[in-house]
Amino acid sequence: MPEPTDDIVLDRLIHEPGRLAILTVLTSVQGADFVFLQRTTGLTKGNLSSHLSKLEEAGLVAVEKRFVRKKPNTNVTLTATGAERVAKHWDQLDRLRHRSGSDLAGQETLP
Repeated sequence: MPEPTDDIVLDRLIHEPGRLAILTVLTSVQGADFVFLQRTTGLTKGNLSSHLSKLEEAGLVAVEKRFVRKKPNTNVTLTATGAERVAKHWDQLDRLRHRSGSDLAGQETLP
């Protein structure tokens, strides 16, 4: 198996599709409640909860549980560390995309 040749390394914690969806939503809002995240990502309650736990343990999101009008409410925000790591992840993906495009530019395509 070939070794990576340079510094493009994808963050496996972030790259997982469910977590990437959560983090992408959180980069565009100041905070989101659990129901909003569930609806926008299409994840089940259990999957969303599991992914949020992993992201919180890694310090990428902050989870606040509270009551709003006597009903439980879970609010999630992206931490500064989370924002930095997500930005770096997207940068790595862009670099990989550009590299693959330039690598393919000189190759013939199959009919």
